[in-house]
Amino acid sequence: MKTLLHWMRRLLLGLCLIVLGWHLWIFGWLFYWKSHDPGQTSFMKIRLAELREKDPAAVLQRQWVPYRSISVHLKRAVVAAEDDRFVDHDGFDWDGIQKAMEKNQKKGHAVAGGSTISQQLAKNLFLSPTRSYLRKGQEAVITLMIEALWDKQRILEVYLNSVEWGNGIFGAEAAARRYHGVSAAKLGPAQAARLAVMLPNPRKYEKNYSPRLAAHAARIQQRMGNSYVP
Repeated sequence: MKTLLHWMRRLLLGLCLIVLGWHLWIFGWLFYWKSHDPGQTSFMKIRLAELREKDPAAVLQRQWVPYRSISVHLKRAVVAAEDDRFVDHDGFDWDGIQKAMEKNQKKGHAVAGGSTISQQLAKNLFLSPTRSYLRKGQEAVITLMIEALWDKQRILEVYLNSVEWGNGIFGAEAAARRYHGVSAAKLGPAQAARLAVMLPNPRKYEKNYSPRLAAHAARIQQRMGNSYVP
């Protein structure tokens, strides 16, 4: 019995060290990315592997651009569409989470997530699209690290350069050129709103930009003037 308890304690200690080591590894990368641009994110690696199952020569469309080279219209549109309290919260929009829970309960299934830009970035950088309580817990810890290490401008800059905007399309520059034939710096209000409303399901909306989505883009464009960005 004592031997079993001894090995159980050792196993528990080993698991704790693994978890601690993983979080220290993430913290180290986030500290480095505070002043250096990230390469491929976890989401990019997953999507590239999926593309190469069909075409071994497939590559991602992505080009990093600095914050100043991204249209302010796109910044405002994304904040208006995804996280209108972005500049004020500490990584979690508790009011948004409560509203999402109430909406999901009313519908009887998940229709709203309530995730902030910081939470989405944490997931994109290190995790996977799968949904589980464990992944949400990991996402929360990484979000706290991001908010502690980076200012809001850096968070939005990395998010806009790494978020998925279609099948194999990542970041504002690739999206602007793919859908509008201009650089991210040249996006106008209507173009920016159209890109912003694609973010919840970009691979679906890439193929099916419905009248309902267009109406949502028009609403986002109206709200952009009240969006605060760093």
